Amino acid sequence: MSYIAIDDLKHAWVFRFKNLPISEQDLKAIKPMSLARSSALWSQFISKQVDHPDFFSQGDWPFADDSWSDKAMWEKAWESDADALPEMILEHLSWQDNTTVYYCNSKKQVIETTWAVFKRCWKNFLMMDDGPILIGKKRPEAVQFLSNGTFKVGRK
Repeated sequence: MSYIAIDDLKHAWVFRFKNLPISEQDLKAIKPMSLARSSALWSQFISKQVDHPDFFSQGDWPFADDSWSDKAMWEKAWESDADALPEMILEHLSWQDNTTVYYCNSKKQVIETTWAVFKRCWKNFLMMDDGPILIGKKRPEAVQFLSNGTFKVGRK
């Protein structure tokens, strides 16, 4: 089994938060991966060495300064009434709406969805802001969201 039910996700409440409603159609497209699949994807695309963004070190591409080209604040956009992601992210990730994306919280928790759904529901995802990395399937671009309200854009 590749996915678990969204209600079995440790932080499922972020997708049921009343102040940030998600349509049933989008909710169905948010697919938490099983532990085995999360672990495999994390090891293949994020880190073979560590299981959480807090522990990136030499040898992990997210640890390398040259992986990241720019940074800015996400928190002000998140707190605003506007629905759009910060412009720098939208410019950096010029993906088609049907691009499969992975929101990588840790080796134990990766969530798959589409770029279109992530753009609509990003504020829900960002309630889990402990260093997750957003990557696209077969795409080199990446964004890391940090709990201090900043993000970094770069390439893996």
